[in-house]
Amino acid sequence: MSLEGKITLVTGASRGIGKAIALSLGGKGAVVLGTATSEAGAENISVYLRESGIQGKGYCLDVADQESVAAVFKQIKEEFGDVTVLVNNAGVTKDNLMLRMKADEWDQVINTNLSSIFRTSKAALKGMTKARWGRIINISSVIGSMGNAGQANYAAAKAGIEGFTRSLAKEVGSRAITVNAVAPGFIQTDMTHELPEEQKQALLQQVPLARLGEASEIAEVVGFLASDGASYVTGETIHVNGGMYMG
Repeated sequence: MSLEGKITLVTGASRGIGKAIALSLGGKGAVVLGTATSEAGAENISVYLRESGIQGKGYCLDVADQESVAAVFKQIKEEFGDVTVLVNNAGVTKDNLMLRMKADEWDQVINTNLSSIFRTSKAALKGMTKARWGRIINISSVIGSMGNAGQANYAAAKAGIEGFTRSLAKEVGSRAITVNAVAPGFIQTDMTHELPEEQKQALLQQVPLARLGEASEIAEVVGFLASDGASYVTGETIHVNGGMYMG
């Protein structure tokens, strides 16, 4: 599954699943461009890419801001060329029960997790259309299919991502551009590490494989979808959750 020479962009690549995806794509020969919300985060990406022998660079990007997206894509084109593999991974959580959820908690999650993929995908499609080849891979969540109390905003955004994926796949398939989503279950990240042990054990009881997933296990699926081996897979949501949800 070589990605030699492919220009790949991973949003939210400073840690966790995004970092694992960036390293996996780079390990397959891709040029990796990763984004973070701060200059320090972007520099951290540049450092770990360099230390891993991967060609690429970190960029500071606010996916919730159109001007920021336009500026970073312009800079990437000047420095590396058109992005032909886009992994939309950046996201936030602002959990709250519906009766307590504030409008800005709703707006921030929808804007960052869902509206952002409109901005980045639109920015990448011109180059992919010109190349007549492209991969857009959107990171969803098992919560988008199952729902979860206190996460109406997050669940709505992730379910929206999957509908967006199917619709865009139908629009751009004739140009050999595939659009897919990967929906992780509960993965060992900084976020799940902070869960109370009691809550973690309750979650594990819902997982037939009886363990949390590894970020690298998500990255491997993304790597497959980015490859030529997945050229006839589009409009799909692939669940990677240890059997927690079987859609």
